[in-house]
Amino acid sequence: MELRQLRYFLVLAEELHFSRAAQRLSISQPPLSVAIRQLEEELGAQLFERTSKEVRLTAAGKHLRVQAQDIMEQAQRVRQDMRAIADGVQGRIRLGFVGSAIYRGLPEALESFRARHPLVRIDMLELNSAEQIAGLQQERLDLGLLHATRPAPGLQSHTLVSEPFMACLPAGHALAGQRTLQVRQLAGERMVLFSRQVSPDYHQQIWQICQSEGFTPDLHHEVRHWLSVLSMVSLDQGVSLVPSCLQRVGFPGLAFVPIQGRHPQSQMQAMWHPGHVQPLVESLLAHLRDSVRRLGQQP
Repeated sequence: MELRQLRYFLVLAEELHFSRAAQRLSISQPPLSVAIRQLEEELGAQLFERTSKEVRLTAAGKHLRVQAQDIMEQAQRVRQDMRAIADGVQGRIRLGFVGSAIYRGLPEALESFRARHPLVRIDMLELNSAEQIAGLQQERLDLGLLHATRPAPGLQSHTLVSEPFMACLPAGHALAGQRTLQVRQLAGERMVLFSRQVSPDYHQQIWQICQSEGFTPDLHHEVRHWLSVLSMVSLDQGVSLVPSCLQRVGFPGLAFVPIQGRHPQSQMQAMWHPGHVQPLVESLLAHLRDSVRRLGQQP
């Protein structure tokens, strides 16, 4: 059974006249008669009673008329959905994100995106950078927001945010009251960092910053989440170097001090698999490019 046959059937069911129905369909009468006959043969039921004076629906025809209208309406909805998906205004996105994205304008950016795209469903998954890269490579994620300085193999990326690192200290620390400090002043301090397995680029950046200042970090605690870093520091379990956006968390018992000198910056990358990007993902990525950096820079 074809949609074309159902469309012919519905027009004929309305007109109950082969000539007028054919005219509405912009076809000649013989193709219409053939299509109706083929439909009847396929369904195994007579749909119309034909006499020299009139055409009437049979009981089977009346039942099919209701069903065919539902089918055609559903087909129209499917066409509309497909066009909306192709245009990037409807569908589902599996979005991975690191915790710091929350303090870099992600909630506000997603809220404004949803306002413009109310038919889009965004499934958010908080994952560390290594987990997101694996998810993108295995097509379990459509887009990732993570810490990286370069694209992972087989993936593409765009830098959404680039901001300086700051020293994160317990509020009672001797250096907490300084306006700025040199990283070498943290030599000998216990440090709290992300593990290399969780966020290899971030871990390497901190390592390089410290080594460029003449010392190797005294790594005492390795954690998986930014809030864990802040918690450990607030409990006087060490110090850390963190992205400046974490000042916005409002965590008690902490001091954030800018560091002197030119050092690598903390970057949040949008990353995706170029072979599987869809128009909807492109729409979200374009929106994030426009809004996350601006929102993330607000005090």
